[in-house]
Amino acid sequence: MSQSPQTPVTEELSEPLSIGAEAYVSADYARAERDRLWRKVWLQAGRVEELPEVGSYLSYEIHDDSILIVRSGEHSIRAYHNVCPHRGRRLIDTPPGARNAQGRKAVFVCGFHGWRFGLDGANTHILHREDWQGALTLDNTRLTPVKLDTWGGWLWINMDPDSVSLREYLQPVIEMLDPFELQNMRYRWRKWGIFDCNWKVAMEAFNETYHVQTTHPEFNQFGEFRGWARVQGLHSHIGYEAPKNMDQNQAAKLRVGSGADARLSTAELQRYTWEKANTNTTQTLVNAAQRLADELPPGTPSGEVLQHWLARARADDAARGVIWPSVDPQHVGRSGTAWQIFPNFQIGHAVNNMLCYSARPYGNDPDRCYFEAAVYELFPPGQAPQTEWVYAPATEAGWCYVLGQDFSNMAAVQKGMKSAGFSGTKPNPYMERATVNLHDKLARYLNRGAPRPLK
Repeated sequence: MSQSPQTPVTEELSEPLSIGAEAYVSADYARAERDRLWRKVWLQAGRVEELPEVGSYLSYEIHDDSILIVRSGEHSIRAYHNVCPHRGRRLIDTPPGARNAQGRKAVFVCGFHGWRFGLDGANTHILHREDWQGALTLDNTRLTPVKLDTWGGWLWINMDPDSVSLREYLQPVIEMLDPFELQNMRYRWRKWGIFDCNWKVAMEAFNETYHVQTTHPEFNQFGEFRGWARVQGLHSHIGYEAPKNMDQNQAAKLRVGSGADARLSTAELQRYTWEKANTNTTQTLVNAAQRLADELPPGTPSGEVLQHWLARARADDAARGVIWPSVDPQHVGRSGTAWQIFPNFQIGHAVNNMLCYSARPYGNDPDRCYFEAAVYELFPPGQAPQTEWVYAPATEAGWCYVLGQDFSNMAAVQKGMKSAGFSGTKPNPYMERATVNLHDKLARYLNRGAPRPLK
């Protein structure tokens, strides 16, 4: 982690490579993912605060599996396969048109024959139990457990009882992001949709910066935000090279404008981001940016603009009870702007807000996926807004202008990959290395589809 983001192209997976379309369009490949990937890895399945009371539960749906996550005690959360051990009926049904099931129960009752289960997974009632002649035991009648752990305020599950621990799986993500105290942030908004593309197409729309100049051309007026991507074991992370006249560690990360007058360009960039994306900033940051022209003289160096802006925003938040974590500026620079958690979760982090994406298969269909995005923020104690997961179609009207631009590529990419004239993706070795890393690690789980030298 000590290397500069501008290190010459000598890192892992830095050579030009190509990825076959099979990984995106093949039903057989999708089935292999079900068996060898999704049932073997740690998956982010929700937030701890979504289970506020004993008996609160939510489900996580992936391919043919449904996982039931329940607060079984004041300080304990458990996970089980959402299936009755008697005849295989799901205990909790996902409502039509919903991304998951959620609610609160003191006991789970199978709707087929009435078998009952406590929050600890143990069977508490079997009608005519004596008919089994003593063959039913505590072990063969309880719910099948699923490994569960928490980090960063999220609930993580793993269907593989022999998997490594969550902390081992996530490193070095934990080391790099723990200082940001992500567990203290709460939803500002959260949306989901069913998109007409493979889950990897959806994730890869956000794990690189190569698309920004063309997909989001309106940002070009604020400077060239050239980005890098780096392999971090199973995972990867991305960040921006700061414009030459900006602070190398923080400027681009916090989206400071690089125009002739950094006071004005910063204010405009923050305003535009808030109004057109509603991500990667907060109202406090926007307000502090709008005051820069009144508080600093023309010609103030961009580094000083950055320091003044952040100091005022930090003080404004502190006055309303929002305390930013203290993170060393050098660490902020090393951490980049977003981490891609293998296989399907991205954390776009900052000291006072974050933007996260996830995508997963829609049933067994390689051409569709569930897509979710959420913005989190630090709020004064007890003042976090009450939010719900809101369904939104993959359009600008359903989300926002900037994300609508990203979504416009997804279905078109999925269709294009099926063309007889498409020979496979050719990711940028410097800016799109996170995409290559995703497929390199997928190939290690699936034993197929490894990136190959580009010829």
